[in-house]
This record gives sequence, structure tokens and C-alpha cells, in this order.
Amino acid sequence: MRWEIAVGYRYQHSHRHFVGTTEQTIRADERTEVNNKINLMDLALTYRISNRWSVTVGVPVMIAERFNQRTPDQITHSRGFGDTSISARMWVFKPPTETRQNIRLGFGVKLPTGNPGVTDTLNGVSRVVDQSIQLGDGGYGFTLDAQAYKGVGFATFFGSGVYLFNPRETNGVQTGRGRASEAIMSVADQYLYRAGVIIPAPRIRSMAMSMGIRGEGVPVRDAFGGSLGFRRPGVSIALDPGVIYSHGKDQWSFNLPVAVHRDRKRSVTDYMDNRSGDAAFADYIFVVGYSRRF
Repeated sequence: MRWEIAVGYRYQHSHRHFVGTTEQTIRADERTEVNNKINLMDLALTYRISNRWSVTVGVPVMIAERFNQRTPDQITHSRGFGDTSISARMWVFKPPTETRQNIRLGFGVKLPTGNPGVTDTLNGVSRVVDQSIQLGDGGYGFTLDAQAYKGVGFATFFGSGVYLFNPRETNGVQTGRGRASEAIMSVADQYLYRAGVIIPAPRIRSMAMSMGIRGEGVPVRDAFGGSLGFRRPGVSIALDPGVIYSHGKDQWSFNLPVAVHRDRKRSVTDYMDNRSGDAAFADYIFVVGYSRRF
């Protein structure tokens, strides 16, 4: 079986505002919270070149909306394909390994196929939607990722991480914001990591349970290139319980990361203007995955 298709779905409702690690509870009291509802589907096709090497093409599809709690009927939307990724990955040891441990390393490129300047009409006026619900970032990038696991008794410990490098500084899209330093959207790096343990579910064949930690965010400064323009840097860390079910060539997974730490960091332009920006975070994320080998 050399091919694998995978479909991932993610839902999140971001509305809890933070400046640094301090929640702005007054926003809820005054009904000025900004709400983002994001439905994101990842479509991926993998070709296994050998037992160690594989190539994956991934395309995200997003449907999102944004509104203020005080005026919930005034909604801006974005719908469409995001930025395409092409990645090659290699297992360090040829699977299956008798030692029940392995490491996989990957390198990929990200193509700016998603529209970074989506517009919508609100109150009869066409305007660029907020950066948080744009379909793409407008820059070519590259990714480095790693995954490792080790079996200990009946448990399997795992860890994974991916970092997206975006060398382009800004994408030329006007934000419509008042500050001159935030007039153009930044093309920011991004990262995601997970670590935890998987154990068999008691008395349920082919099912396993997982528990771990999940972190994702946008750094203040990019690893390469400049970091000017508008961005909302920060990190969200969550407890990440999940369930995995396998049957033949099919596998389903369900995870419900629940936030335990949220930090909206100051951007480069925040430092320049001697201020602190805020950002809305979700309480939880709903993640479902399905894959089939053939």
C-alpha cells in the first residue's frame, strides 16, 4: 500500500481577549468581544516511495466568520482554499523497528495559493477582512518538522513539531488599521508542537486513548527576514486528550485540546509604538482526523 489519503477537520471559536497573559474580562462585560468562528479542513495525499521515504501534498480549505459581540449581525466572511504545502519525510530507522522506537524528519515548501487579501461587504462597503480569517499569507515559505515515538511496556510516548519559516516581511495587503506601523499585513512564521502518551483502551479492541500537551503560535520575530507589519504574535498551550480508532486500512482520531495558557505577546510594531496589542483566543479546539491507506 503506497498511497494514503487524509482528511482533517478543525473548529475553533476565539473570543477570549488577552493582553500578554492577562484576560481582558471587561470586553465580555461590555459586550465588545470580537468573535472568530473558523472551520478548517485539511486535505492531504501521501505517496510512500519506500518504507522510509514519503511525499505529501496538502491543501487547506477554510470557512470563517468574524463579528463583534455588540453587533452580531454584522459579519465578515472568508471562504476558499488556503496555502498549499508539499513535504518530503524520512524515517531514520527502517520501519517496522523491533525496538518500538523511531524518528521521522521532514522538509517542505509552502506555496502562496491562498488569497491573502480576501474582501467582504459590510454595511454596503467592501473591505479587507481581518488577518485572522484571511485564506493565505501571501508568501513563499518552507517547513521543518519532526516526529518521534518510543514504546515502553503497553504505552507509547510521542512528540512532534513543525515550524513554518516565512522569509517575506509583508505582503502588501492593507489592513485598514489606524496606526501607520500596522498599515500592511505581516507574513509571519508559525509553529505547532505536541507531546504525550498513547495507551490501549481497556476492553475495546483497535482503540487507543491519548493524553498530552499541545502548543501553537506565532513568534514575535521571524527566523529569517524582517518582522514589520501587522501581526498578532502569541502562544496557546492546551491539554490534549484524544481517542484513536483503527480498522483495517482506516484510522479515525478525535482530539479536544483545552487551553491552559494563553499569551498575546507584543509585536515589533507594538514595541516601536510603546503599546501592547490584544488577541482573541479559543477555550478549546475540536479536531477530527480520518486516513485510509490503499
